Amino acid sequence: MSLAKKAFEKYVSQLYQHPLRTKVITSGVLIAISDVTSQKLTGIQKLQLRRILLKVLYGCLYLGPFGHFLHQILEKIFQGKRDSKTVAKKVLVEQLTSSPLSHFVFLVYYGLIIETMASFSNNFANLGLNERDRTRKAEWVSQFLLFKFIFICNS
Repeated sequence: MSLAKKAFEKYVSQLYQHPLRTKVITSGVLIAISDVTSQKLTGIQKLQLRRILLKVLYGCLYLGPFGHFLHQILEKIFQGKRDSKTVAKKVLVEQLTSSPLSHFVFLVYYGLIIETMASFSNNFANLGLNERDRTRKAEWVSQFLLFKFIFICNS
């Protein structure tokens, strides 16, 4: 058996044994990977660790638990049905309710926490205009990757 298959089986096992904890850790890891990727794709030379850690906190404290409990509620509403019509209804309900809410919460968190902390950081204040532009571009790329992940994984 390959290493990847063993790792996936272990992950699924943890998902069944400890669903909330596994989803919290997964959200934190995926949001970190998303932000590191966006920083590298946009040419930022030195990773902004504070920003990555703040996003990991958001993933662990909000995205993981919110998605976990949302899907428990959807299962109760739709009584555990798994036919394609019910799945389409779940996706529609989620996209019309929780997705806009999650995006709003993230943008508020980003503006109040991440941007505010970056503004007060000596490193950020001393960056040249080009580095600030790359930082902003990295944020947009990161958010695109995050939103794509939210839409695909929660569907």
